[in-house]
Amino acid sequence: MALRKCACIDTLYTELPWNKRFAAAKRDGFAAVEFWDWRIRDLEATSKAAEDAGIVISGFNGDADFSLVDPAHKETYINYLKESIAVAKKVKAFSVTIHSNALGEGGVVVNHYDELSDTVKLCSMYDTLLACAKIAEEENINLNLEALNVTTDHVGNFLKYTQAGAEICQLIGSGRLKLLYDVYHMQINEGCICDTVSKYVNQFGHIHVADAPGRHEPGTGEINYKKVLRHLESCGYTGLVGYELFPLTDTETAVKAIMENC
Repeated sequence: MALRKCACIDTLYTELPWNKRFAAAKRDGFAAVEFWDWRIRDLEATSKAAEDAGIVISGFNGDADFSLVDPAHKETYINYLKESIAVAKKVKAFSVTIHSNALGEGGVVVNHYDELSDTVKLCSMYDTLLACAKIAEEENINLNLEALNVTTDHVGNFLKYTQAGAEICQLIGSGRLKLLYDVYHMQINEGCICDTVSKYVNQFGHIHVADAPGRHEPGTGEINYKKVLRHLESCGYTGLVGYELFPLTDTETAVKAIMENC
């Protein structure tokens, strides 16, 4: 059975008004949609557009201006996460995405925290994630922790390898905290995609897809997505595959490539 596809409507369907992107994604065969910042969206209109289109909202970013690696952010991080979870319930989304560092405009890492040791950053992440996982369990919401590339899009991000993210999720041991495995980011940082999937697929809660280099649709770069997605499925992954990519030309052409190559 083919893996279910999810469209990031902050990168796909941008030719359309926000509220029309949901129906367009449904029409093109996507099972769900996701987006980035809930704070800039009309939540009632967003929820209605998804409901009218008959498409599920998978999730959105849940941490905004706060960082897991900063011990001083623990209280504000948790408080903001609670707001994000409340919004997720309002729009009937079942997950929120979280990161090690706060991301600003264009995904720029706001603070590299060069003054903090890796030990402090890692311990702070673990401590705050423990509290976050408990909240997620109480609220019946999924948290997906995303590692990012640190050479092209997110210089200074602390969490950059699959192993570190998967192992911290495993140590915390909550069914509500998993890793968001972004194939594009991890191809840039570490490669060995299929070997990585084999080792850590049981810790994956969501997948992101874009080709590398370029962050465009499959078939425009070096990643053999037919192989990667078959391997994901053969290893037992049953979650959504999110297409968080920037069309090389336009959404119509990108969606055609997605359906043909994935």
